[in-house]
Parts: sequence; C-alpha cells; structure tokens
Amino acid sequence: MDMVSCISEYVKANREEAEELLMTLGKIPAPSCQEDQRVEFCRQWFVDQGFQDVSVDEAKNVICRLNWDSDKPAAVFMAHTDVVFDDTEELPMSREGNILRAPGIGDDTSNLVNLMMAARYLVRHPEILSRPVLIAANSCEEGLGNLKGCRRIFDDFGVRIGEFYSFDGYMGQCTSVPVGSSRYRITVRAEGGHSYLDFGKENAICTAAELIGELYRIQAPSEEKTTYNVGRIEGGSTVNSIAQEASMLYEYRSASQKCMAEMKGGLEKVLERFTKAGHQIECELLGERPGRGEMDLEALQRWTDGNAAVIRQFYQGEMDFRAFSTDANIPLSRGILANTVGTIQGAAAHTREEWVDLESLPIGMSIALGLMLKAAQAEV
Repeated sequence: MDMVSCISEYVKANREEAEELLMTLGKIPAPSCQEDQRVEFCRQWFVDQGFQDVSVDEAKNVICRLNWDSDKPAAVFMAHTDVVFDDTEELPMSREGNILRAPGIGDDTSNLVNLMMAARYLVRHPEILSRPVLIAANSCEEGLGNLKGCRRIFDDFGVRIGEFYSFDGYMGQCTSVPVGSSRYRITVRAEGGHSYLDFGKENAICTAAELIGELYRIQAPSEEKTTYNVGRIEGGSTVNSIAQEASMLYEYRSASQKCMAEMKGGLEKVLERFTKAGHQIECELLGERPGRGEMDLEALQRWTDGNAAVIRQFYQGEMDFRAFSTDANIPLSRGILANTVGTIQGAAAHTREEWVDLESLPIGMSIALGLMLKAAQAEV
C-alpha cells in the first residue's frame, strides 16, 4: 500500500476520535506559562497511546522521543499547548454543524490534536523510523511567553536536531521566513499631585501620550515590511489626580534583522530625547523573537518545496508562503531547516469567537502524518 493510501486509511478510521479529542482538549484552559492542565492531559494521553519515552521538562514541554538510540539527525514536530486567553476555568465551547467555536480552538488546539493523532501512527509502526523523531506539545508560544518552550527544546536537544516542523496556523501555510519581534514595557514616572491644587505639574499620562505620538512618527524601513504597535496603556489613579505613573506595551516586527536594528535605533533616540528633556522613563525588554540566521537558503527552499509537495497531496487550495512569527523562529535563527505548517481551516484567531471547520480536521491530520512519514523515512 502506498503512503497516501496508508494515511487515508488511518485518518478515516480515527476521524471521530480526533473530533472527540479536540472537544475535550479545547475546553482545558492553558494561558501562557500556566499550561499545567493541558500539559498533564497531553502527557497522560501519550502514555496511554503506548509512547515509552515521555517526559515533561522545566519549561512545561511534553516531550516524546522515538528511535532516540539512532545517531542520525532528529526531526522535531511540535504544536503549542498555550492560548492567548487568561481563563483558568473551563473554556466555553459551542458547535453548529461542523463549525466548532472556542477560544484558542484553532490557535493552536486543532493543530495540536493533528500532531498527537499523527504521532500515534509512528508509535504503532516503529519499523518505519529510520531516524530519531521528537514530538513536542510545547509551552509559551503566545504573547509574552517569548517562545520559552521551543527555546528550551533547542537548548536541550539542539545539537541533535536536523529539521523542525511547527504545526500552527491555517491550512495552506508553509512558511520558512520568520518575522522577528522585540517587545517592551515603557514606563513614565512623575511627581503627580492634586488636579486642582497642583495643576501644572507633570502628568505621567500626558507624557506617555506624547511619547506614543513620537513612537508613531518613527519612519519604518521600506526595504522589508516592518511594523510597530502600542498594544496596551495603563496608569493613573483617579479623575482628580495628576498621574504619577503610566506605562505602555510596545513592539516592532520585521523579517529583516537590519530593519529590526533600525527600529531599535529609532526607539532609543526617542527615549533619549525624552530623558534629556527631564522626563523619568524606564524601558524594559519583555521578549525578543529572532529572525533568520546564517543558513543555506537554497537548501531551505528545496526542503520547503518538498514539504509543500506533501501538503498538496491532501490540500488543493492556495499555498501561503508568507512570513510569520512562530516557534520556527528559534531553529531558523540557528540555521536549522524549519517550516511552520497549518493543518486546520477556520478564522477569528486570538478572539473569543474563534472557530474551526471540523471537516478540515482529517485533511490536516493527513498533512501532519504525511510530513512525519516523509521526515521519519528520509535517508539522512
């Protein structure tokens, strides 16, 4: 039986179980850095499916190693457990026909289910493995998690990793271009006082507003798409108080390390002007996602083309090779072959109205398993 037929047979036999797993896993809360409930669920699931080498590291990654005695370069497959929402109680879920709605159901719970179901095929057919494979349900991909889970995996296993796949995003995505980002908390402090009695004293909120205006006057580099954003502001106390403190969350992004450096320079100049004007400004770096490091771009393109060919065996829609910011930033920054591949169809990611089409789940499982078989059986 050829590979496509084997995959189709497995997916058909396990479609209902995959849906049930998604509806169970999708209700389990998993804020970044607080993924404990999902971590334990996934760990136990892998053990129950017959995985022998299952562990949870200090970063809360669930790690399953297969054929690890082999000295060949390992292939890593991962999907993240965390979601962008702070819920610590059961996440709300509803179903209308084949549309399943829940916060985080597409990003990244459905991709995680496809990772888990595809990985189970490997553990049931160990004879097909010609190299080591590491399966990871990783932590801290979202927001200020700062890719902590993926960083830890590469700190622990990086010398053994030859190629990397992150299942994340929507079907058709197959990116090899990482969007780097730098994220800051900028805090303004002032003496403050009573709004009437001390009128005229510096108001930290006013200064922060002026600072935001200056940040938005920075001319972003044009040679590569570069963006910036103030995503949150807070401060002050009461309506009749001159604010003593105000802060903001600020980030800039680009696939170009050169553009990232220019944006950093622009930020530093703005902060220097405000400091010299007598304002008390603190700038804290909260997280950095690296861009692509030194690597053989032709080899990366050939490898990506091969993965896209596998995807096209199961998905007939338009492919999306645009740059994205995902766990794959870490291996690509270290010169390791990496793709981020979407295995689900849906929309409204990062909103509480997020939804996925359950009809796409078997296609995504097929894509995940197809890529695993391609990597696991490769001569390396």
